Amino acid sequence: QVQLVESGGGLVQPGGSLRLSCKASGRIFPFDPMGWYRQAPGKEREMVADITGSGTTNYADSVKGRFTISKDNIRNTVYLQMDSLMPEDTAVYYCHARTGVVNTRDYWGQGTQVTISS
Repeated sequence: QVQLVESGGGLVQPGGSLRLSCKASGRIFPFDPMGWYRQAPGKEREMVADITGSGTTNYADSVKGRFTISKDNIRNTVYLQMDSLMPEDTAVYYCHARTGVVNTRDYWGQGTQVTISS
């Protein structure tokens, strides 16, 4: 019932920047929390950043001060601005959304590859 379409991944050099976008459609509302996860080869999927409907944000320690998550409620799109990128940021990045209150549902985007290399 919810579709998450990601874009913005690519190959950049260390120290560069990328901006990921995730456009949501379907039965999702501005107060539903959304976020970004990433998974590198051979590693577990980890939370990178999330944002609530009120605008409260949370970041993994490894990206604090470098990444910024934001939300456009009119366009129903979540962004992840990534600055000062490092090789260890290389991973597939997934958009995530959770809907509902009592009976929650989780939705995932298709994933977008981010590669940091010189």
